[in-house]
Amino acid sequence: MALDTRTDRRPSLAATLWGSSVGKKTVMAVSGLIMLLYLVVHMIGNLKIFFGAAEFNHYAHWLRTVGEPFMHYGWTLWLVRVVLIAAVVAHAVSAYQLSRRDIRARPGKYVHRKPRASYATRTMRWGGIILGLFVVWHLLDLTTGTVHPGGFQEGHPYQNVADTFSTWYGNVVYIVAMVALGLHVRHGFWSAAQSLGVGSRSRDRLLKTTANALALVLTVGFVSVPVAVMTGVVS
Repeated sequence: MALDTRTDRRPSLAATLWGSSVGKKTVMAVSGLIMLLYLVVHMIGNLKIFFGAAEFNHYAHWLRTVGEPFMHYGWTLWLVRVVLIAAVVAHAVSAYQLSRRDIRARPGKYVHRKPRASYATRTMRWGGIILGLFVVWHLLDLTTGTVHPGGFQEGHPYQNVADTFSTWYGNVVYIVAMVALGLHVRHGFWSAAQSLGVGSRSRDRLLKTTANALALVLTVGFVSVPVAVMTGVVS
């Protein structure tokens, strides 16, 4: 007689958390905050373009030498990229799965019309898609130079940025994406606070004010670069 050697295996804690809506929302919140931190640092770095080509190009070179001699040339930058890619993938997958779960839970239309949500809330999904497509274009433009106008110059980011924003379509794509980013941050920051249990009635006003301020600062900070090129402040 054959013995049944099968044993009931309980799912791991990580699998249990990931399988729950709370776990997915937590992953979205943490990964979103990682990306938000990157955006703040990236925006500050972008603003160095107002100090001239030498300053901006030196900053771009410095990014590749951070940690030397302990870290090899470019390793720290690649480490940041790997963490950022992991955060983007985790954020996108959890958002997609939560969206599908929400649709399955509500297959029919509401009998009573729900109150209209804010514009940022209603466009979170489309905003995420717009930002995803923008990141691909942005990398092909200013990292690989594949779609860059005017001849990509390796090691000369100042000139590459000026070239991109000397075209009407470069400005349109970038500004539309940054507006979508601002709306995404505005709603996402507040949602992340709720998912992580930080939100409360006493803190909601502060959290919403912080979300609005972050969204405004990031949008204005990023958009100021193409506007500066268009107006001749940066050339």
